[in-house]
Amino acid sequence: MIRSELVQQLCQDHPDLTVKEIERVVSAFFDSIIAQLQNGGRVELRGFGAFSTRERDARKGRNPRTGDAVDVAAKRVPYFKPGKEMRERLNV
Repeated sequence: MIRSELVQQLCQDHPDLTVKEIERVVSAFFDSIIAQLQNGGRVELRGFGAFSTRERDARKGRNPRTGDAVDVAAKRVPYFKPGKEMRERLNV
């Protein structure tokens, strides 16, 4: 499911709301998660899972086309850990 499909599904589930209102809610939801992760925080949605970031150290990589060594900078990457309820529902 992509973002537009999510908005369409929510429109079907809540016909009293306009598409614009639902788009604003979805955008606000995702923006809040991103802002919290940018600040080094964690977002936990009970029954669904938890979003956090993990640190990746700087390392030597390799250019697959030329085989040359390349320096890869340290960075933070997003991480998602599914909740217990989600894992149980997926493995029924």
